[in-house]
Amino acid sequence: MECAEVLELQRKSYRIEADLIGTDEIPPLKESFEELQDCGETFIGCYIESRLAGAVSFKKDGELIDIYRMMVHPEFFRRGIARKLLSQLEQYGCSQMIVSTGAANTPAVKLYEKLGFERQHDSVVGDGLVIAHFKKEKI
Repeated sequence: MECAEVLELQRKSYRIEADLIGTDEIPPLKESFEELQDCGETFIGCYIESRLAGAVSFKKDGELIDIYRMMVHPEFFRRGIARKLLSQLEQYGCSQMIVSTGAANTPAVKLYEKLGFERQHDSVVGDGLVIAHFKKEKI
């Protein structure tokens, strides 16, 4: 997976989230190629017909996986790509996974809840943007 194709996917994916939550103040929309290269996250990608259809990035700290980015190209929405990526991530051996998303991003909120993530709390950042924080305990 090349950084340039991840950056393109990121911009298309997070553009949809920005529209859903009503703000362009999402860090991945403003991130440069160099910043993405230096982020220190591990990426897993999903390709369909040699196109990067989705990707997830994370950092693992002991038994905790902290999901930083979940991205699906809009042309590949509703094909189970995010679910497959999260399932793959669970194979990394952890007891907990955490993730955050815009509270108004209903498709993401529903996905995480459907996959067993429990909403822990909400926080407010920037100009009133509400972020929903989720955790999944592995059984």
